[in-house]
Amino acid sequence: MRAPLTSRAAGPTIAAMTVRVSLVAAARSSSLLAERFGDDRPLDHAGWREVQLVAHALVPLGAAELRYCSPTPRSRATADALGFAPMAQPALRDCDMGRWQGMTLAEVAAREPAAVDAWLADPRSAPHGGESLLAFIARVGHWLDTRPADDGSIVAVAEPSVVRAVLVYALKAPPPAYWNVDVRPLSTVTVAGFPGCWTLSLEPPAR
Repeated sequence: MRAPLTSRAAGPTIAAMTVRVSLVAAARSSSLLAERFGDDRPLDHAGWREVQLVAHALVPLGAAELRYCSPTPRSRATADALGFAPMAQPALRDCDMGRWQGMTLAEVAAREPAAVDAWLADPRSAPHGGESLLAFIARVGHWLDTRPADDGSIVAVAEPSVVRAVLVYALKAPPPAYWNVDVRPLSTVTVAGFPGCWTLSLEPPAR
């Protein structure tokens, strides 16, 4: 049996109740090159096919006590296809990209190259008029920290960007590390712990 994590603040003798959160990146709604900020399109044919191919490995996650998803068509569709019957979580929405919403990175870079450079260089910047990367990471981190404080398990189908933000927050990595996390459609990762103290859990594939 896995030993419970302990709170550093309270001392090593006081065990903290832990929660396990398994994150599944939503299947694709377009090719990576055609990916748009705040993409609200449903799964494409390739996305549906990919879900069918990996469903046998992901369906066991549906046994989690609580099942959530990002409030996007492809996240909902991915979760439904896996039989999770999730509850949409507004806090797991994609980053608000303001006037760049619905555009590809290439389109934005062609129109506002200086703004894109500022956005990529400074996690506090929001030249698009929406949400900064720092604010986005803090939002999903708050969602993670407010999960039920018990030994239950949670699964959440989320946008790849949300999964990246959760990992940066959980590992206490500097915000620019967000750009170095590659989350592919239908990839999975689990974090376990309690508010302010999370660990990355790498597990063998389901049999």
